[in-house]
Amino acid sequence: MAPQSKIKAVFFDFMGTCVDWHSSAVQAMPSAVPQNEASQIAIDWHQQYFYENSQLSTKGLPPEDIDITLARALSVVLDRNPEQKAHFDDAAKRNMVEKWHSQAAWPDVQQAIRSLREDLGLDVLVHGNGTPRMQMDLCRSSGLNFSMLFSSLLLGFYKPDPKSYKRGLELVQLGPDEVVMVAAHAYDLRGAQKCGLRTAYIHRWSDDTDEDMEKVKTEFDVFLENMEELPATIKKMNEVA
Repeated sequence: MAPQSKIKAVFFDFMGTCVDWHSSAVQAMPSAVPQNEASQIAIDWHQQYFYENSQLSTKGLPPEDIDITLARALSVVLDRNPEQKAHFDDAAKRNMVEKWHSQAAWPDVQQAIRSLREDLGLDVLVHGNGTPRMQMDLCRSSGLNFSMLFSSLLLGFYKPDPKSYKRGLELVQLGPDEVVMVAAHAYDLRGAQKCGLRTAYIHRWSDDTDEDMEKVKTEFDVFLENMEELPATIKKMNEVA
């Protein structure tokens, strides 16, 4: 078996992995919604968003503006919660979607990205579902800086479609074993893994709530509870390549 190439770039999933969508969504809820209900609605909304993406992809449809997808997903979730639906008028629902454009970074992300870029000399890029507009807004609100922002709307495919990862690799002119995909979503890393990318799973309490974490721990090259050890872990990958 041929030795793996040195890692030259890191692809980051953005929402959930690098920024805290859950807090943003809960804070945007109408004040009349109890906190425990708001948290569950946010989680259900997030999962419904992934389902909507999957449906579009399955039907062979191109990616759509994430604001449209989020609005449709929110309506579905509120229909399942008639007790709380009354608190969400049109203005409240618009505000909920708009707040997705403003999310704070998880506290362990800024230093990890800086170390990967400055200490290891790697390119750090976003490779996420969404739109360029949302990704630019999230960079502003989170204070995170990346070498490039790749979104599903820009690439033309939703993750985990193999064409999404392959297009990203083509654009940076790197082979799959020269890139690590970092995500808090197992479905994302499974897709990247099938395309030959190396994989690092970051455990976030708000994501993959329907996954068996004991199984996830065995699936990928790396399983980390946060990003603090990510630079050292990738450095070690390069030392054994």
